[in-house]
Amino acid sequence: MTTPDHELDARNLNCPLPILRAKKALNGMEAGTVLKIMATDPGSVKDFAAFANQTGNELLDSSEVGSEFHFLLRKA
Repeated sequence: MTTPDHELDARNLNCPLPILRAKKALNGMEAGTVLKIMATDPGSVKDFAAFANQTGNELLDSSEVGSEFHFLLRKA
């Protein structure tokens, strides 16, 4: 398991806010660092996969933990 360098709490936020907050967080990070995002919006699963594909950031992990969705993104 990869240890995140930063965490983003996007719980109780609906689309597109989790993606927008993640983009802002990633902009302030160095290449190669890992961001963990915690979200509750079920649409975020598809959104983060598309976001990673479009931006070149690597989606290391996507998991469901109870009623939450956790993502690990490595900044390109």
